[in-house]
This record gives sequence, C-alpha cells and structure tokens, in this order.
Amino acid sequence: MLRPVAIVARKVQQTYPENNASGFRKPEHIAGRPMFPKLMSGVYLTRHGGPDALEWRDDIPVPSPGAGEVLVKVLAAGVNNTDINTRIGWYSSEVSGATEDMTGGSDVEAGGWGGTIDFPRIQGGDICGRVVALGDGVTTVKTGARVTSQINIPRPTLDNPFAFVALGSELDGAFAEYCLLREDEVFDVSASSLSDEEIAAIPCGFGTAHNLLVRSGVREGQKILVTGASGVVGLAAVQLATLLGARVTGIAAEEKSGIVQQSGASETLPRSAAIPTEEYDVVIDVVAGDIWPDLIRSLKPGGRYAVSGAIAGPIVEADLREIYLRDITIHGCSFMSRAVFLGLIDLVISGRVKPIIARTYPLRDIAEAQADFKSKKYAGKLVLLP
Repeated sequence: MLRPVAIVARKVQQTYPENNASGFRKPEHIAGRPMFPKLMSGVYLTRHGGPDALEWRDDIPVPSPGAGEVLVKVLAAGVNNTDINTRIGWYSSEVSGATEDMTGGSDVEAGGWGGTIDFPRIQGGDICGRVVALGDGVTTVKTGARVTSQINIPRPTLDNPFAFVALGSELDGAFAEYCLLREDEVFDVSASSLSDEEIAAIPCGFGTAHNLLVRSGVREGQKILVTGASGVVGLAAVQLATLLGARVTGIAAEEKSGIVQQSGASETLPRSAAIPTEEYDVVIDVVAGDIWPDLIRSLKPGGRYAVSGAIAGPIVEADLREIYLRDITIHGCSFMSRAVFLGLIDLVISGRVKPIIARTYPLRDIAEAQADFKSKKYAGKLVLLP
C-alpha cells in the first residue's frame, strides 16, 4: 500500500546535506561529470494486483548510464490504461473479461506486454524528462535536452521484425525521479512549445493513435469511425485524423461529445446508438467487446479495421464471411517503428498537435490518479508529477 514518506530533496541543483537517511548527497563533479543522488523516490509495482500492489519508496537506487545510455530526470509522467492493465495482469491469456471488471491478482502469470514481469518494476510508459547524464559513447544526445520516448520501444530482430519492449513493463519507466534510456530511443523535444505535462501526454495516447492511422492508411476525404473517442487514445485519434483531412465520427458518452467535437469530430454517436452499416473507410478501435461485429459491418467493402486495445473485452465473435466476402483488412497495431514515431515528433515540434490535460497529481498520489482514470470521469490526460 502506498505510504506517505517525506521527500528530503527533489533537485540535484539544490543544496543537500552531506549525508542523510534518504541517501542524498551534495552534487560533486569528477572529471567534469556530475554526480547524482544515490537514491530516488518513486513507485514500485511489487506484484500483479490492486492499488495495494503499488508501493511508494524513497530508497530506490538511481540507475547509472552505461555505454550508449542516458539518464533522464523525469519532469512529468502520464497515466495510461496500459499501466493499469499491467498492474492487474490483464495481458495474461488467462484473462478474458473487460479491464473494468478485473481487480487484479497475484495469481495471474505472464501479465505484462511481453509476458512475465520482473518485480519490483517501476511502471510509467509516458515520459517527459531532462537529460542529466550521458554514458560512454553517447554523441547524439546532449545534457539539458528535454526528451521523450516511445512507450513500445522497437527492438526488431531477424526472427521477429515486430519485436519491441514496453517502457514500464519490460523496462523500468517514468514513475520515479530518474529513468534510464538508450541514446537511440529518446527524442529531443526541446524545440516544442508544449508544456512538460503535454509532452508526457504524447507517447502512449498520440503515439498509439498515430500508429493506428498510419498502419490503416487514413487519408484526406475518408470517413473514419473512432471508438472510445473521449479517451486518451480516442481524442488523439480524432485530432490526428482531422489533421489528415479525414471526416471523423466518434463514439463517446453523450456528456463528453462536446470535447470530442472540439477535437475535430464532425459528429458523435452515443455508446448505445446503432452504428451505421457500410459507412466508414476505416475503424479505429480501442474498445472491442460486444460491439465488435457492428464495427466490422460498419466498414465499406475494402475497408480497414485497426485495433490497439480492448477495454470492453478481448474475446469477440466474428462472422468471417463479413470479413472475406467484403475484403476487410484487419490491422493489429502495437509495434511502431522509430521512423513512424519521429513523424509524430515532427508534428509536436511544429505545434500542430495539442494534448488535452484534464488534471495533474503528485506522483505519490498514483493510486488516486489511476482510480480517477478508471472512473472515466475526466476527458483528457491525467499526468503525474514527481
């Protein structure tokens, strides 16, 4: 269970006592390289389970960058469904229900993106941070740069060109004061006018949405249906598809239809509404569940369905005739190349995208933030501040 712990210090630039119980020391320089606190504050995921599986700690060792790595001081970290899914073990093949119906349990195995997780794990796939130290051989990243990273970091192999590792699942992520990343896996966003909180809203929400649109080939003039349109990925998909010149219909709760339309949707459908048949060129789906057959039927012949989530349930019923007789293409979208994410970063730096920040929380209030996320009472991004 999260427990309140006084944090002795936050910034290495501040004056620190020479030694104290939290392990912080006054920064020094050896051969021109800064020394950092040995310990940091953050949140450990100790097992699969409910919020009590999250443990606030102020004695987490600060990672040291090795060759080709950079140490990033976390400025802001986004809250995502994937963090909750990983905590409760929803990615395990043992689980068949909706995310909201599952409280999580330590008996679930292989509950991370890539299977079994090494506990304790620092979660947090959405990061905005400042580079504070470089490992040997780093030449393309400078100290002081404001950076972000993909949540699903591509590491393709000859055997699996779609291989990736997930920040906060297979790798320690942003729910701590510092995070270690590879030089070639960070993106410099120093030139962006977006705030730290807005940058932290980019990797998962906008990254997932951008990948769905790229993989399904959305282009100007097409009609697009977006499920979960008031959620983090949905709002990003609406904004990005509109930017491409598509005409977007979003499925959302009626009380949130206004913010969906403000993001660019030409119309919204209530969740209970009938979905038109053979109306859309592309369906962007992060919901699935019982409406899945209707989503397939809503596509025009030759249409494309792209999925990167199943919060209403991963087990669906399909009539394959409705797929092959109408030449429907299905895209499963988790892997994203660096080049595709770089296209999104270009939009960020040019000021063409603008995340909606609903609320911010101190990192120690992660349980409250995740509860608010699950409640769906906010439209927009929830962000944690270490």
